[in-house]
Amino acid sequence: MASVSIPACTRALLLDIEGTTTPITFVKDILFPYITEHLEDYLSTHWEEDECKQDVHLLKKQSEEDMRQNRACPVHAVDQTVHTDEEKAIREVVETVLWQMASDRKSTALKQLQGHMWRAAYSSGRIKGEIYPDVVPSIRAWRERGLKVYIYSSGSVEAQKLLFGHSVEGDVLELFDGHFDTTIGAKVDAKSYERIAERIGCRPEEVTFLTDVSREAKAAEEAGLSVLVVVRPGNMELTEEESAHYSLLTSFSQLQPGGRA
Repeated sequence: MASVSIPACTRALLLDIEGTTTPITFVKDILFPYITEHLEDYLSTHWEEDECKQDVHLLKKQSEEDMRQNRACPVHAVDQTVHTDEEKAIREVVETVLWQMASDRKSTALKQLQGHMWRAAYSSGRIKGEIYPDVVPSIRAWRERGLKVYIYSSGSVEAQKLLFGHSVEGDVLELFDGHFDTTIGAKVDAKSYERIAERIGCRPEEVTFLTDVSREAKAAEEAGLSVLVVVRPGNMELTEEESAHYSLLTSFSQLQPGGRA
C-alpha cells in the first residue's frame, strides 16, 4: 500500500495493541494460554496475599453486577468470604475466570488478574512481548516530528507496560506518553475517546486513533477523532464498505506526518 498522511491537525496518536502493534497470535497463542495453564497454581500460591484478595473481590463484584443486570454468568458466583474450603473457593474463581475468557469478556476485574499473572511471567523471562518490526522505528520517527504517542487497550495498563517493558525489542516504554485501559470506558463507546482526548489535553480532532477493529474505529470517529484501520495478518476481515470508508495501513512505516514542520 502507498504512504498515508497523518492529518495535519494531529498532535497525538492513540494506538491499539492487539492486531495493531502486536500480532493477535501473541495474545491468543501465548498470553491467554498462559493464564489457563497456570491460573489454579497462581491462585493457590497467592491466595492469602492482599493483591490476590483484591483481584478475587473485583471478580465477585463483577459477578454480582452481571446477575443484577441479568447478564449471562457462570454457575458459581465468586465469594471468598462464605467458603471455608479454600480449594472449593479457588475452583470457583477458576471457573469464573475461564468462563469470562471463553466469553471474550473485557471486564476490568479479569484484566487486572491477568495483568498480575503476566507480570510474574514477564519478570521471570518466561514471556517476551511481541511487537511488529515496523512499530518501534515508526514511533521514534513520529516522536521526532513532535507527535505524542499513547496506548489504549482493553488489557490493563499494567499488562500494557509489561508487554512493552519486556518486549523482543527490549524496554521501549519511553516511546509512549501514556496508557489507557477500560477503566476510562469501553473501546466501543465514543465517550471513552472523548475522555482520553480531554485527559491528554487535546481536542478530539487533534487525535488520530489506530486500530484493527471496525467497531472501535466507528466509536472513535463518532467522538471526532481521525481514524486509521490497521490490516495485519490474522486480523478480522473488513467489509467492502468498511474498507472503502477508512484509510487502511498494513505497516506503521506507511504513516507519514502530513503538513507538520
